[in-house]
Amino acid sequence: MPKIKTHSGAKKRFRVTGTGKVKFQHVNKRHRLNQKDHKRKRILRNAAYADDTNIANVKALIPYKK
Repeated sequence: MPKIKTHSGAKKRFRVTGTGKVKFQHVNKRHRLNQKDHKRKRILRNAAYADDTNIANVKALIPYKK
């Protein structure tokens, strides 16, 4: 049985926690920050967890990440 290829973009963006949740960093915090609200930037600063409906799809893209 051949190995499954890991999706290059997904391995840079997602990490699986010890409990099996998928953790990722918010997007839209790179440029044009002076027109974004302070509250929005503060929320984007924190990491987030993928929804239960998307966990299976993300884990399929990163099969060997623990």
